[in-house]
Amino acid sequence: MPPGFPTSGNGLWYSEPAVNWSTQYLPIGNGYLAAAISGNPASDRIQLNIESLWSGGPFQNSSYNGGNHQPSEQRYLAAQVSRIRNGIFASPNGTIPDIRPLPADEIAFGTYSGAGYLHVNRTISGETYFCSNPTRACTVHTASSAPGAFSATFSFSSLDGLPTRNITCLDTSTIQLRGYAASPGMLYEILASIRHAGPAGSSAACVVDGKSGDAVLVTKGSTEAWVSWVGGTEYSMETGNAQSGYTFKGADPHGELVGLLAKAGKESVGNGLANHIGDYRAALGGFSLDIGQKMEKTKTTAELRKEYKTDVGNPYLEWLMFNYGRYMLVASTRSYLPANLQGVWARDAGAPWSGDYHANINIQMNYWFAEMTNMKVTSALWDYMAKTWAPRGAETAKTLYNVTRGWVTHNEVFGHTGMKALEGWNPAEWANYPESAAWMMIHVYDHFDYTNDVAWWRSQGWPLLKGVALFWLDHLVEDQRFKDGTLVTAPCNSPEQAIVTLGCSHSQQLVWQLFEAVEKGFGASGDRDTEFLHEIETKKLKLDKGIRIGSWGQLQEWKPEFDRSNDLHRHLSHLIGLYPGYVLTNFKAPTGQTQGIPKLTREQVLKASEISLRSRGDGTGPDGDAGWEKVWRAACWAQLQNSTQFYHILTYAIDRNFAENLWSLYNPFADDPIFQIDANLGYPAAVLNALIQAPDTSSLSDALAVTLLPALPSAWASGSISGARIRGGMTLDLTWLNGKAVRASLRVDSTVRYARQVQLWYGGKLVTAFSATGGLKREFSF
Repeated sequence: MPPGFPTSGNGLWYSEPAVNWSTQYLPIGNGYLAAAISGNPASDRIQLNIESLWSGGPFQNSSYNGGNHQPSEQRYLAAQVSRIRNGIFASPNGTIPDIRPLPADEIAFGTYSGAGYLHVNRTISGETYFCSNPTRACTVHTASSAPGAFSATFSFSSLDGLPTRNITCLDTSTIQLRGYAASPGMLYEILASIRHAGPAGSSAACVVDGKSGDAVLVTKGSTEAWVSWVGGTEYSMETGNAQSGYTFKGADPHGELVGLLAKAGKESVGNGLANHIGDYRAALGGFSLDIGQKMEKTKTTAELRKEYKTDVGNPYLEWLMFNYGRYMLVASTRSYLPANLQGVWARDAGAPWSGDYHANINIQMNYWFAEMTNMKVTSALWDYMAKTWAPRGAETAKTLYNVTRGWVTHNEVFGHTGMKALEGWNPAEWANYPESAAWMMIHVYDHFDYTNDVAWWRSQGWPLLKGVALFWLDHLVEDQRFKDGTLVTAPCNSPEQAIVTLGCSHSQQLVWQLFEAVEKGFGASGDRDTEFLHEIETKKLKLDKGIRIGSWGQLQEWKPEFDRSNDLHRHLSHLIGLYPGYVLTNFKAPTGQTQGIPKLTREQVLKASEISLRSRGDGTGPDGDAGWEKVWRAACWAQLQNSTQFYHILTYAIDRNFAENLWSLYNPFADDPIFQIDANLGYPAAVLNALIQAPDTSSLSDALAVTLLPALPSAWASGSISGARIRGGMTLDLTWLNGKAVRASLRVDSTVRYARQVQLWYGGKLVTAFSATGGLKREFSF
C-alpha cells in the first residue's frame, strides 16, 4: 500500500503505470474538464477532455437541423405516419417492415472528441493530479525529495484525426493550444501555466521547442513545479433555439479562459487541493455505505480485480466500485452538460457511438442513484433538456408527427431531436424512439419527489414535464387492430428491437407513469390549466397500460405476442415498470371505470416479470456483451427480492465486464475494448436496490412502502447505510448485523409538500405504518 493511502481503504492503487487507456488509465474531472492519467513516473501522458468538444453539428455544416425534416414536408409526413399506422392495424400479425421515410437523412451528427494530450517528461519522487470544480481548472503537481533536483518538460499534442492546431506561448509562463474539432468545426482552446519553487537559479517558463516548433513549458533546478490548465469551446446552450438559429455558437472562449486561469493561479496547490476535496465531499451529499468490507493492504486494485470471481465476490472491491461510481458521476457533471456515454472521458477524435446521449437507457442509468444518495449533480441535466431538447423538440413534434403541442426527442441526442437514420441498418430498430423524453421525465419528477423543491418544480421541472405530456396527449391513437377502445403508441419499437408494431409495453408503461407524474405534481405546480389536467385524467383511463401475460407465462414485450423464450436481447425494456419504474412493482388490480389494466393480481404480474427476466439471460447474448445490461438485470432481481440471483449477476458483471481500472467495458475480450460509463454509474443503483427499496406509487394517497434489506446477499452480512434519501423528503439510516436488521432511523424534512403515508417493511412483514409529517423522527429496533 502506498504512503498516504486512505486509512478507510477508499482508493485505488497500482504498482505499474498504465499502458491501455480503456483498461488501465485513471480518471479525474470537474465536469468542465477531464483527464485520464497513466501515472508513469518518468514520462507521463495525460489524456485531456473538454466536455463540450464535439465535431459535426452546425459548426461543421450550416444546414444541420437536428435530424429534422423540412417544415414544408409536414403534410407529407403526416400522411406517412397515418399510412404506417393503418398498415400496422391492418396487418395480419400487427407489424410492418420499417418506418421509412420518417428518419431524416443524417447531416453532420458528429462525435464527442478528445482534446489532446499533456506529456510530462521528468524525474520526480511524487506527484498529485486533481481537477477542481470551483476553479474549473486541473492541476498536476510534481516534486523532488531533494531541493533543486527537479527538472521537467510539459508539452501538448492534439489527437490524430483533428485538424492542425497551434501551440504557442501566450506569455512567459503560459502555453496556448488552439484548434478546431473539424475543418470547419468547433473552436476549442486550452491554456496552461507553470509555477515552481526552488533554490536560487531555478526557473520555469514557456519556450518554443526548436525541433517541433511548438511551445512547451519547462522547469529546471526546481524543488517542485505545478501546471494548471483550463479549457473551453465556443459551444453555447443559450443559442440552441429558434431565435438564435440553433447555432449553438457562443463567444470565443479565450477571454473567459484567461480569467479562469488567473483565478486558479491565485491559490497555492495545497489550498486548491483542500478546496477541491471539500467541494467534492459536499457534492456527495453526506451519504455513506458499509457492507462489511475489509481493506486489502497488500494487494493492488489490479490484483483484486484479477482474482475476483463470480458468486464468490469480494465485499471490499464491491464497496470500492460503489464509491467509484459516485466519484465518476461527480467528476463528469456539475457543469454545462450532463454525463455522456463515456462520462466526459474520450480517447479519440471520434468516440464510440459518438459519445452521445443514448436516451433509451444509458443517460437514464447514469443518474439512477443520484437522488437516493443525495448527490448534488443534476442541475446540468435539467438545464440541458430545457435549453436544447425542448426548443428543437417542439419543431420535431410539429414537423414529424403533426403535433403542435409539446415536444419530443428520440434516441441519440446532442442538439439532435429527430430520428437519426443509420446507413445500412433498419432505422426503426435504432431511431424510432419518441419515448426518450417521457423516460427522462421520471427523473424530473423524482427530483421533485425527493427534494420537495417547489421553486425549482414551478420554474423548470413542471414546464419540462407538461411539455412532454402535451405531446403524448396528441400522439396516442385509438387501437384499431384489437379494437378494445384503448389508446396506444403506433408505430413503436421496443428499444433496439426490430419489430415495428403497436402498443409496445415499454411505451405504454412509460406514458402511464408520465401521466401519473402530471397528476401527482399538478397541485404544487401553480398551473391553473385544469383542462389540461382533465385531459390527462381522461386519457389515462383509456390508456393501454402495457401489461399482459403471454402464452408461456411471460410479461409480453408487445401488445401482439412476438416474444421468444430464447430472446437474450440486451435491453429489458418491457420491465421498465419493475425497475427503475413502479407500475409493475406496485401493480394494482383495476377498480372503477378504467381500460387497459388487466384483471390480474400483483403477484401474477411479478411472476410474469420474473419469467421474462429469467428468459433474458445473464446479459451476455449474441447481440452484445456490456456491463450495463448485467447491472440492470441485477437491479431487477433485487426488486424481485431474489438475493441469490442479484448477487450472481452483480458479481458476474464485475468478473466479466470491469477492467483493472474498474471501468466498465463493452466486448471486454476484444483487443481494444470500449469504455462505457453507464455500468459504472448504474452499479451503485443496483447495490442500493438490494438494501433499500421505496418505489413510487400511482397516487400520493397510496402508501409508500419502504422495504429494508429486500435482497441482502450473504456476503454483506453486516453493514450500515447513512444518509439515504427516500422520496417524500425523508432520510434513512440503517444498520444490520449477521444478516439481520438491528436498527433504523427515519427523519422527515422540516417542510414537505405532502405528508406521505409510509409503511415500513422488513423480512416480509409490516413493521409499522405512519404519516411522514414535516420534522418527524422515528427510531426502530429489530
